Amino acid sequence: MRSVDLGPIGPEEQTESPFDLFLIFVGANIVSTTLQVGASLPATLGLPVALGVIAIGAVGGAALTAVLAPIGTRLRVPSIVASRAPLGLAGARALALLLFVTNFAWIALNNAIAASICARVTGLGPAEAWAVALGLLATLVVLGGPRVAALVDRVAVPLLLVAGGVFTIALLRAPAPSWPEGPAPFGDIVRGLDVVAGYQVSWLLMFADYPRFTRSARAAGIAVFLGLALTALWFMPLGLVASALAGSSDPGAMVVALGLGWWGATLLALAALTTNFVNIYMSALALKSLRPSIADATAVWTIGGIGSALGLLSTGLLERFAGFTLFLGGALVPIGGILLAHYVVLQRSVRVPELYDERGPCASRGGWSVAGATAWLSGAAVFHLAGGIGGVLPCLAVSIAIYAALSRRQ
Repeated sequence: MRSVDLGPIGPEEQTESPFDLFLIFVGANIVSTTLQVGASLPATLGLPVALGVIAIGAVGGAALTAVLAPIGTRLRVPSIVASRAPLGLAGARALALLLFVTNFAWIALNNAIAASICARVTGLGPAEAWAVALGLLATLVVLGGPRVAALVDRVAVPLLLVAGGVFTIALLRAPAPSWPEGPAPFGDIVRGLDVVAGYQVSWLLMFADYPRFTRSARAAGIAVFLGLALTALWFMPLGLVASALAGSSDPGAMVVALGLGWWGATLLALAALTTNFVNIYMSALALKSLRPSIADATAVWTIGGIGSALGLLSTGLLERFAGFTLFLGGALVPIGGILLAHYVVLQRSVRVPELYDERGPCASRGGWSVAGATAWLSGAAVFHLAGGIGGVLPCLAVSIAIYAALSRRQ
């Protein structure tokens, strides 16, 4: 199996077990940025309301990705290729470019956070050296392909679960932080929902990349849902409470405040690796869709190398984390609606060879789908305009309705 394969796979290559698929998504979501989501929620919410916001946003966002996972098992193509049917070739390339650029921020942020705490705990070398080392190690794993990533996750994810358990116990033993009293402002509630759901939906474009290697569509959907939902329901509340205790939203400060030491370094270092396996893989597939002639190894080294270098400069991104997740939510939630409309609501049949045909239906009208482009832009506008009442549901409804209406006329 090639490390970055943009082409369709055969049924004989669908050998990934649902458990391995579950571990890949667990490893992707047990990460410092998941803690950061809880830590970035408005302080005015209070504990009960904040936990409710996390529960609704985490489950809803995970469900959207999980509903799309069977598309991967059925078509056996990467997500960015499956998106060509509703978006057109040019539209899918625009989505690939968005994924390619924004994933650098995730890779850099994960490396920088893990490097900071590892350097602090071990006292060995500067954080910059740790950032580069962690980035290059993740890149080497991705070069081995999805099977190597799954094998590494079989070791790393159990260690992550143990470290997460230690984090949880330390938090339960810590003195209870103070929480605001009185009703939470409605605007802060809906903004928190959009932040949580936006973060979960940031995994949307993984809907087919790894599930295509699993034979059972139902099992793939369940594995994706549980992998994303359970980890978010665990780690987001940890970030919420730990940030209140530490008086800071910096994951490193949370770890230090709880006195986790080596366990904290283990958690954040392994988390940076397992989630960056996925980030580098998705970005490499996006790059291959933009430049099909690029070699697999070149694509992976380009993504991993740039992400490692940007890890030296990304600490300021923590302060803009909530805004970044809202931006991604506005960009990707309408894509989820378009894919739902095409593959689930309308149940359009797709001939896989046409997805790769530069002169086929996906290339008509200059490679842009009028229905897809209009629904994408309209949904993104609604997400931000409806922020005062919550953007996710209106965005989904508008993007589904517009795509369904316009695609019937094409």
